[in-house]
Amino acid sequence: MPTILRSFLVILMLLPLSGFSATLLVLGDSISAGYGIDRGKGWVELLQQQLGDDHQVINASISGDTTGGGLSRLKTLIKEHQPQFVLIELGGNDGLRGYPVHRMKQNLRAMIDLSRQGDVQPILFAMRIPPNYGKRYSDQFAAAYTELAEEENVLLLPFLFDDIATNGSLLQEDGIHPTEQAQPLITERAIKLLAPILNGDNH
Repeated sequence: MPTILRSFLVILMLLPLSGFSATLLVLGDSISAGYGIDRGKGWVELLQQQLGDDHQVINASISGDTTGGGLSRLKTLIKEHQPQFVLIELGGNDGLRGYPVHRMKQNLRAMIDLSRQGDVQPILFAMRIPPNYGKRYSDQFAAAYTELAEEENVLLLPFLFDDIATNGSLLQEDGIHPTEQAQPLITERAIKLLAPILNGDNH
């Protein structure tokens, strides 16, 4: 076999079969599933468009999902998609239903452990709930993400919706879900944090 052809075949073998350098699995609820907006215009889909062919984004988010639901699905999703990273955007529905914070935190910790067992790097997406659930509960809920990130040494994306949550024009009629107009803003903030991680520049 000619040397040039042999070298070319070696290069082909070293290239990723998928054509992507990293795969990100987004495991979330309605915030990431694009509840109430046109298909393909949610922030996760816009994130894929921004990343182009450099990385692949798998959106495994389900509206209404809880940390318990995500935990029950994660092992199968990892096996099916074999991602390098998993972004865990869950907990909001636990909080809105008044679930015990310690149980939510336990489920998130289990998802972090399960990801690492599958050689997948977990990334935690910090969430908050409206203050009308009581300041004590809301504070405990928000603190759970920071505490867990420190305890498990896991990457934490900060809450990205502070100004969106107080801007009625960027919220749907339920006062909880961001509108279609808010999605590019979320994407812009998320990609600044996620792109370096996907590119291996987060150290």
